[in-house]
Amino acid sequence: MKNIDELTKDYLPNSDIYLYQSRDMFRMNTDTHLLGNFLNLKSNETILDIGVNNGALLLYAKQYHPKFMIGVDIQEEACEIASLNMKYHQIENVEIHCVDIQNFDMNQVDVIVCNPPYFEVSDQQEISKRKIARNEYYLPMQGLFKTINRLLKEKGRCYIIHRANRLNELYSCLFENNLNLRQMTMIYDENHDYAHGVLLEIVKGKKVQLKVNAPLWIKR
Repeated sequence: MKNIDELTKDYLPNSDIYLYQSRDMFRMNTDTHLLGNFLNLKSNETILDIGVNNGALLLYAKQYHPKFMIGVDIQEEACEIASLNMKYHQIENVEIHCVDIQNFDMNQVDVIVCNPPYFEVSDQQEISKRKIARNEYYLPMQGLFKTINRLLKEKGRCYIIHRANRLNELYSCLFENNLNLRQMTMIYDENHDYAHGVLLEIVKGKKVQLKVNAPLWIKR
């Protein structure tokens, strides 16, 4: 990992929570903030963050005092920074693993949170640390939801943010993997007249009625 002096120290929006970030890796953004505030967790739950990056979502989750937290990322440097942030905040009920989540053998959890790679990959794209976090090089959508189904307890929940223009694919992957939508919030910004993002609460196995929340408007 880089020397700590090479990292920036920033705060999570609308909070007093600070964390370290690398300048050349994916950094927390509006999506991180929106998903972090979309979470609804309980103190007796075990939480898994798929694609933990710098640990920002675990810091949001920690405010609910969960029983245990697990962060997984395929990039070693991301895991090192996430571990640094857990140590900085004196969080001990957590494990960080550098591994491909699709091949990771672990016990099922109560809740999964995920800000996934959501752009499809073209043959011409070059791989970089930042792009791995946002492009489906190692975790395509079908692989993500197959993994969520495998690692989530029956009636467990998943909180995720994705691109609104891929909703057809999202619905298909959910239903193929015994997952059902409980809540959906469309995300708009002032520069477009169409939704660009979507927040989803997903339940495993249990058939539920879908609640479509009022849309969120983001100022750029």
